[in-house]
Amino acid sequence: MGTTDTTATWRSFGNGTGLRKKLMTLAASMMLATSAHAATPPTSEVNTTGLAVTDDTVKVGILHSITGTMAISEIGSVQAEKLAIEQINASGGVLGRQIEFVQEDGASDWPTFAEKSRKLLRQDNVAAIFGAWTSASRKAILPVIEQFNGMLYYPTFYEGLEQSPNVIYTGQEATQQILASIDWAVEEKGAKTFYLLGSDYIWPRTSNKIARKHIDKLGLKVVGEEYYPLGHTQFNSVINKIKLRKPDVIFASVVGGSNVAFYKQMKAAGIDFTKESPLLLTISVTEDEIRGIGGENVEGIYASMKYFQSLDNPNNQEFVAAFKEAWGDDMVIGDVTQAAYLGPWLWKMAVEKAGSFDVDKVREASPGIEFTKAPEGYVRIHENHHLWSKTRIGNAQRNGQYKVVYETEDLMEPDPFPEGYQ
Repeated sequence: MGTTDTTATWRSFGNGTGLRKKLMTLAASMMLATSAHAATPPTSEVNTTGLAVTDDTVKVGILHSITGTMAISEIGSVQAEKLAIEQINASGGVLGRQIEFVQEDGASDWPTFAEKSRKLLRQDNVAAIFGAWTSASRKAILPVIEQFNGMLYYPTFYEGLEQSPNVIYTGQEATQQILASIDWAVEEKGAKTFYLLGSDYIWPRTSNKIARKHIDKLGLKVVGEEYYPLGHTQFNSVINKIKLRKPDVIFASVVGGSNVAFYKQMKAAGIDFTKESPLLLTISVTEDEIRGIGGENVEGIYASMKYFQSLDNPNNQEFVAAFKEAWGDDMVIGDVTQAAYLGPWLWKMAVEKAGSFDVDKVREASPGIEFTKAPEGYVRIHENHHLWSKTRIGNAQRNGQYKVVYETEDLMEPDPFPEGYQ
């Protein structure tokens, strides 16, 4: 079942004045990259469609799994979205209004995501929803948010092949992650054979379909392909197949809690990822998952993402410091967590560019918005509602962090419908 938590105060972060000062300082820095705060416009001008907007507040929704097998991955997104909201509020809010949020639990169950999104839009009348993680949960929300003309900011890298006027996709699509990572493995590691392994739902299956087509185009070979249900914990059979077929690369898209069992069982079977034989390339294990798996169990694997906590730039240093101050020094930040953090900021900038909370006007204002203070460096919203961003490859270290070993020189243009891969 869902839980509800509505607040625009600092209580969710504790009572420390030091934290408040740090958040206000970072928020002030963020404001340099956004529009200047103007006098508060009257509600009748900025809310003509019945959203939960008053003279002082605006209500948004946060919808992620905080229970079930996906909680290991999604809790970081909740934390990042709350941090962004607190920073925005500290800097003066959005069109002079403080953001309140209603949090609901998707509970790792796709029908629940649909139910809760309907509740947020029809009962709470939220101006935007920041949420979902798996493609299955996004697909469950999509018809609801399109029917009731809501706005979803979706943070997860995904398979592409989708473009909705009601969604801003702040993670990467397939050309920016899957195709780029396979090219890297071939060009830098001489890979010729691949074993595709994923959880059994739309994202891994579609991602591996795209991967297989690309591998075939390169004249290379897929020597195995397996899928397992979410929450699955017995991988000894597929590990034996991998040992028998000896692929150059295990291309892994296992998600959620299953990762803990998979990587521990791989290590117990004597597979040493640091030897890169086989090389394991994941498009799903971020620092958030490693925190549950244990760095000693994934040392040596490679991941294709656009963000790693270890990125060395001023934006990221400020973000990591604020995140840890808010949620604890032992917390880590993965790719999706950072992409979730972008959501409230991009929404704020679109609202202020539009001069309105109305969804149609926010949608029209979104393409072209630039966020120069993004922790990943810099992002820009494309007309197709995806983000221009860099692709990076990281090598997992024993301490649970990734060492960046490759990044594209320029931002990659998002292409959710690549020719020949649909």
